[in-house]
Amino acid sequence: MNDIATFEKIFKLKTVAVVGMSPKPERPSHYVALYLQENGYRIIPVNPGHDEIAGLKSYPSLVDIPDKVDVIDVFRRSEFVEPIAKDAIRIGAKALWLQDNVVNVDAAKLAEDAGLMVVMNDCMLRQHRQLH
Repeated sequence: MNDIATFEKIFKLKTVAVVGMSPKPERPSHYVALYLQENGYRIIPVNPGHDEIAGLKSYPSLVDIPDKVDVIDVFRRSEFVEPIAKDAIRIGAKALWLQDNVVNVDAAKLAEDAGLMVVMNDCMLRQHRQLH
């Protein structure tokens, strides 16, 4: 699950939906997303409370995104991850990345059983910086 080979495969994917992206610049969900955008990734905010975040159209859920999404980067509490994993599977995502302190073994297993690469309890920004 959390190994360099998986990180490298995920970092080759270019469209990232950031579930729980905050409009507040000081929040990790905000600055991690912008870091990824600055490093060549297309970011799609997912936050039902906002129509736009950081100048980008925000969607209420993964199933509302009209475009293909490769990676689901999750900034939500662990107990909210299972429906996100199910939506990630439904939309054909290739990877589910659960950020620091986000741990849901059942959701990870659902995603892995459906063929998604899964990272749990790790930071996409930190791993990208270490590897690139």
